[in-house]
Amino acid sequence: MTPSPTPSPTPFSTPSSSGRSPVGRRAVLGAAAAVASAPALAGLATPASATPASAAPTGRSKSPRALPGGGDLGPNVIVFDPSTPGIQAKLDEVFKKQESAQFGTGRYALLFKPGSYSGLNAQIGFYTSIAGLGLSPDDTTINGDITVDAGWFNGNATQNFWRSAENLAVVPVNGTNRWAVAQAAPFRRMHVRGGLNLSPDGYGWASGGYIADSRIDGQVGPYSQQQWYTRDSAIGSWLNGVWNMVFSGVEGAPGQSFPNPPYTTLDTTPVSREKPFLYLNGGEYRVFLPEKRTNARGVTWGNGTPRGTSLPLSQFYVAKPGVSAATLNEALAQGLQLLLTPGIYHLDRPIQVNRANTVVLGLGYATLIPDNGATAVKVADVDGVRLAGFLIDAGPVNSATLLEVGPAGASADHSANPTTVQDVFIRIGGAGPGKATTSMVINSRHTIVDHTWVWRADHGDGVGWETNRADYGVRVNGDDVLATGLFVEHFNKYDVQWYGQRGRTIFFQNEKAYDAPNQAAIQNGSIKGYAAYKVADSVTTHEGWGLGSYCYYNVDPSIVQHHGFAAPNASGVKFHNLLVVSLGGQGQYERVINDTGSPTSGTSTVPSTVVSYP
Repeated sequence: MTPSPTPSPTPFSTPSSSGRSPVGRRAVLGAAAAVASAPALAGLATPASATPASAAPTGRSKSPRALPGGGDLGPNVIVFDPSTPGIQAKLDEVFKKQESAQFGTGRYALLFKPGSYSGLNAQIGFYTSIAGLGLSPDDTTINGDITVDAGWFNGNATQNFWRSAENLAVVPVNGTNRWAVAQAAPFRRMHVRGGLNLSPDGYGWASGGYIADSRIDGQVGPYSQQQWYTRDSAIGSWLNGVWNMVFSGVEGAPGQSFPNPPYTTLDTTPVSREKPFLYLNGGEYRVFLPEKRTNARGVTWGNGTPRGTSLPLSQFYVAKPGVSAATLNEALAQGLQLLLTPGIYHLDRPIQVNRANTVVLGLGYATLIPDNGATAVKVADVDGVRLAGFLIDAGPVNSATLLEVGPAGASADHSANPTTVQDVFIRIGGAGPGKATTSMVINSRHTIVDHTWVWRADHGDGVGWETNRADYGVRVNGDDVLATGLFVEHFNKYDVQWYGQRGRTIFFQNEKAYDAPNQAAIQNGSIKGYAAYKVADSVTTHEGWGLGSYCYYNVDPSIVQHHGFAAPNASGVKFHNLLVVSLGGQGQYERVINDTGSPTSGTSTVPSTVVSYP
């Protein structure tokens, strides 16, 4: 039975319920770049136990300069077992460094060996990942809490970015765990033996997030979260909705009811393949590679060994910050996979992934910065590449692109073994000046983009209409591409452009650029403003579910955006459950999609919705 939604009194109905401008959001929030992290904690790392590979992969002749596989995971991967003394003190030490270090340089992965841990409260700050090292979340149990709150930002959770929890069971002390996050903060493969509260203490502003492959035994309470996407999971119940709550393949999800309450519910996810993860097999580190599922529903674990394959760490080049792009490419050319340990990597050329089934896995928000206008990562038109768990930060010299999946014109059929892009985040500005013409380009067919946040920064350092110029966020040229959990914000022109046929998006969250100086700056020929999500006129088949766009033109509140969504009028182009919102009346939308939908108006921050288009 579908649980009844919470009625809409404060604070659950709209983030503006307190009478403050709902636009707290991220612009006015000032929140200058936070303190850079101190050096890594010393003496807390546990070396990987896999034996380094002394020879090139099977089938290749040994090179005298062959790079070794496996090895130590470095000082910023901190591994605990149940007998480790002082675990809480070490967790607190990392949190103290990372709590407000929004644009700092610290990067940490906190890994827990299988077993049971008691009396812990792991508070998770910026660029910090916490994960279990079992094959199942239930192999590693935290009797305590894994907490994200917003005390550092006066109870406002809209900037709680870049952190994650994965592959753990949690037994919350008071029955409910708090995970008050915003973008780029995935909650994957988790088992909460209780409830999950997605709002900060005091029910302050919160702007959206992502859950996948997780089981929450009790109730999930989004409270003030404006939007949320939950995929292939199981929940006891769901409390309420604000603007845009989307579910696909979720056991226990509320029924379809958009816009009141604003639930978009798909029984299954068309295609999914969970993110690779590090685990321990006895004393050996391995990386598990979950298999592809079609029409997926519920979690992948809990009924015996999960389905998929695994690789020993000896088949990975374990990269440390400071390594060159040339060395990373040499490792790939040898047939090794890449494991990027926490830290910042400067690249003078792209990481070039040419081999099918290559894994590039980041730990602790490993960050790639392309120098001198380079592209950070390029993938050939091959099967089964897995990109996961890293951040690309644009450099001060404009890059034409930051991530390319497949070369221009890619046309091979990858339906049996698609490339996946998961928890790969892109940032232009904020940590300093950055520029890119188009951030993410998907050329390969059948690619799955599963949870990304592509963000032209609206606060921090190096921010301004031309200072961190970035015209386009995501461009999809390949056919049959699926996006599940697409967050793209603040680009100077189109946030998303879709040229491929048969594309599908389940959940889209967007804000138009805050800082447009005037109407002329965003004029798109005869159209007022660039759509947040533009499907090319040549496309004949496309479908989207649960898509939202917000405007907050705080530099010139008189700016008018004609629509949030633009698409050809073709029988095969369909949209379900769309909304546009003017945040506090700072700019307005005239329509929702094309020339359809009511305009936003006034300062009431009430969405204008279209349930079905055409």
